[in-house]
Amino acid sequence: MDLTVEKSVNLEGTVKAPPSKSYTHRAVIIAALAEGISEIRDPLIAEDTLSSLNACRAFGVRVDEGDAWTVHGSGGELETPDDVIYLGNSGTTLRLMTSVAGLAENYTVLTGDESLRTRPMQPLLDALRPLGVEALSSRMNGLPPIIVRGGLRGGSTSIRGDVSSQFISSILIAAPLTEGVEVMVEGDFISRPYVDMTVDVMERFSVPVDYSEGIFRVEPAVYRGLDYTVEGDYSSASYLAGAVAAAGGDVLIENLFRDSRQGDRIILDIISDMGAEVRRGEDHVRIASTGELSGVSVNLHDAPDLLPTVAVLGALATGRTEIGGVEHARYKETDRISTCAAELRRLGVDVTELPDGMIIEGGASGGTVWSHGDHRLAMAFTLIGLREGITIRDAEVFSVSFPDFPERMMQIGCRMNLS
Repeated sequence: MDLTVEKSVNLEGTVKAPPSKSYTHRAVIIAALAEGISEIRDPLIAEDTLSSLNACRAFGVRVDEGDAWTVHGSGGELETPDDVIYLGNSGTTLRLMTSVAGLAENYTVLTGDESLRTRPMQPLLDALRPLGVEALSSRMNGLPPIIVRGGLRGGSTSIRGDVSSQFISSILIAAPLTEGVEVMVEGDFISRPYVDMTVDVMERFSVPVDYSEGIFRVEPAVYRGLDYTVEGDYSSASYLAGAVAAAGGDVLIENLFRDSRQGDRIILDIISDMGAEVRRGEDHVRIASTGELSGVSVNLHDAPDLLPTVAVLGALATGRTEIGGVEHARYKETDRISTCAAELRRLGVDVTELPDGMIIEGGASGGTVWSHGDHRLAMAFTLIGLREGITIRDAEVFSVSFPDFPERMMQIGCRMNLS
């Protein structure tokens, strides 16, 4: 399916940021492990988050869907799944549920689509072994499908911090239901805000987490069911904010909280540095722009999902944009450094690919690009279309994280058509 974006200027109006994908994943999984009933209010209903919901159901947890998700917690007593658990393209679900699977008896098999089966897992599998879990790659290559034998008892382990913060989050989420866990983070600790989000949700569900000198400690504890409201998603809101910055206008984005722990809130600082005016309230952001942007130098070490957004804004800016600190973006749905660079070159942009980022000389023209099956590429490249016109092939993949993306963009004046 193609998404065609026509030139659009002077965007205006009010739009609500979609619920956070990251918080929705964590909330439903932790609620499934809790004692009692939880109401997850305003969850993101998208392919990725539904993978987490259905994975919880596969372990025998009842989840009633409606305006809110009502989760009947298992108290950590999980059933062995009847069948292989298919997770689609949700790397977050794969990583978080691998440790959770260690709480069930017998064997669990986790797999997904072709893209998911390229996601590295070996550091997590190695880290689970000292905690009593036998987990391995079915093809012995460190990639999914993953086979997990129950037996998570706790103890001490270590894990590299430079591949995926989701590995750390995975162990932490399951840790309270063991004899206690210590996790030492070795080396560079990337995407730390995502682990902070995990700790935030754990604490909301009554489980404290201690962190000092590179070591996380979780004592045996009980998650308690509660009513939990999912906050807005800064990752998805980056396309709304970027649209105003690129096309010009004045837009109020609701459901973005000033005190959020999301690392991707840095997008507001980035577009401000590029020339947009950003005014922050307690639960909203107002963005105004003339559409004239200047290149910036940014380190996205803690916000790798912003790479496509910042790259396309850099392609529309005057001067040079340098993006660094995101070597781990090569291990997302695609190698995002390589795919972003390739598609920008299709549009006449001068791009130098670096091991951990890229250098972009502004000057994008209109044309046709491909999503590579990556939802963030599909949405980010619409921003170039607002200035130059663009067609994005295989664009329907946006439904992975932002199902009503075109509708919300059109709500503020973006001209686009899905066919």
